[in-house]
Amino acid sequence: MSRVASHTGHPFFALPVRRRSVYQGTGLVPPSQSHRQPPPKHFSASSSRRQDDLASTPSEEPRWKATPPRMRTRGVPNRSFRPEHAEFQVNEDPEKLDRAYIRVLGIDGDKLLTEEVKWLAVTHKSFDHGRRGFNDRLSFLGKRIVELQASLHMIAASTTTPQPASVDALGREPFKHPALEGLAGLTQERKQAVLDKERTAQLADKYEMVSVMRWKPKLPRNFKGSGIDVVLTQALYAIIGAISLQKGGEVANRIARERILAPLGLRA
Repeated sequence: MSRVASHTGHPFFALPVRRRSVYQGTGLVPPSQSHRQPPPKHFSASSSRRQDDLASTPSEEPRWKATPPRMRTRGVPNRSFRPEHAEFQVNEDPEKLDRAYIRVLGIDGDKLLTEEVKWLAVTHKSFDHGRRGFNDRLSFLGKRIVELQASLHMIAASTTTPQPASVDALGREPFKHPALEGLAGLTQERKQAVLDKERTAQLADKYEMVSVMRWKPKLPRNFKGSGIDVVLTQALYAIIGAISLQKGGEVANRIARERILAPLGLRA
């Protein structure tokens, strides 16, 4: 509101004058309004309600037994299909899987894990495009446990076996401490030789794990060329990883020593 003077010289308050903006009719946006958020968009709730209904619908079958409904694809042709792949079948019998766990873990080995985890530990990511879960993470954990137990065994075995004394050309004496005894027997080459994938695959084949493995070989008539050694070794480690999560590290360490390291030659 501006103060103006009349013709009589007495000031009075004039009515407010509404000025026209210089941006009106030009299509330009004032700087004060250039960073304002756009108005919220309102969508129909029908699509979200449909998704919520699908998410809340319980699956009729467990994941190990069938592909989840929302992960199935329809009407997409499989251009990489090979006729020989249709002939390759995997195990779907829970009793056959339980017998395999008894061979691997011993008596009552089929009762250490839940039904879903037992199938997950023997499922490779090549099976059903990984839509039913796979054992990569369990295998990673189980391999760390087996390698740790192998290292501890090598250190303990080296302390009981005296190491040949080395003579230094300059007459120096190496530092000695009880806590360092046995480290000379722990080498990466020795550990890799014990846990070689071909040896662990032979152990898994001895347990007849190939009969319950769920995977899709690239060459169904050539398991060796399809990487069966890696698949079996990964499943063996995955079982140890699953036991550590469900039964604890003490049980997993004991089984790793008795059922994997001992048959490979690392006996207590």
